[in-house]
Amino acid sequence: MIQKGSRRITRRTVLAGAVLSIATRNLAGSGLDPVRLKIGGGEIDVQFGAGAFDVGRDGITNWISDAAKAVTTYYGHFPVPQAVVEVAPLANKSGVFGGVTYNSLPARTNIEVGERTSETALKDDWTMTHEMVHLGFPNMPRRHHWIEEGIATYVEPIGRAQAGTLRVEKVWADMFHDMPKGEPGPGSRGLDQTHNWATTYWGGALFCLFADVQFRERTGNRRGLQDALRGILDEGGNINADWPIERAFQAGDKAAGAPVLTELYAKAKDTPFSIDLPTLWRRLGISASGGSVSLSPDAELATIRAAITAKPI
Repeated sequence: MIQKGSRRITRRTVLAGAVLSIATRNLAGSGLDPVRLKIGGGEIDVQFGAGAFDVGRDGITNWISDAAKAVTTYYGHFPVPQAVVEVAPLANKSGVFGGVTYNSLPARTNIEVGERTSETALKDDWTMTHEMVHLGFPNMPRRHHWIEEGIATYVEPIGRAQAGTLRVEKVWADMFHDMPKGEPGPGSRGLDQTHNWATTYWGGALFCLFADVQFRERTGNRRGLQDALRGILDEGGNINADWPIERAFQAGDKAAGAPVLTELYAKAKDTPFSIDLPTLWRRLGISASGGSVSLSPDAELATIRAAITAKPI
């Protein structure tokens, strides 16, 4: 049974959802044995619908394994003891067409992948990692979906960079390009009260970026949002826990050593949340350079920028 508030939808799944719900019905009758992955102290059963991928089942399981390793690298261990990933093949299509993660027992992700998808496309894809990041934060009511999706949007590329599967320059180039989408628009009433796509995903991600920098500034770069999220998870705050947002933020602040999440939430929940992004990029040493960005090692917060994507010791 899927409970209210348990449905997570990635940045790409709004239009794909109807297809996803139909395609995954064929999984049980596919006759294919699941593949079990053991990563980061967790077990992931990968189940396949009827169909044949150009990259083979090994190519799909390698993609899922890379995502699980990225999430394990970021959190220190896989967020749940057991998870199921149901892969629905789409005939004559290429690409990943969306995923949904549920707080069932065990946690379950349904994801659609075109049968013609190449290995290169899978290596470049963010969707599976985004979905697995959802496993590492408590289940929230609808008004707080911005923090669930914001964390998944922000953590996904950082986890991949820390695991060595995404270039650091790509992380910051994408953030430089996409973070402005999270700035409040006309009629914005704060993160809890504004439920459009941009606020839910990029407003939440902008909250996470600012919190990360704030933690690091206030702790002498010793701790950041990663420490806060690890602390929440270590207290049992995974996808199968129904927590108030205040409890999650208090646990995160305690772990990271500063009341950043609690204070920031008080400012942003009911009023438009905006930060001076040009100034933040300048302090972090990130500037536009043609179609990409350049990263200055001499900027005021260059060491913080480097610490955010550095592999944990």
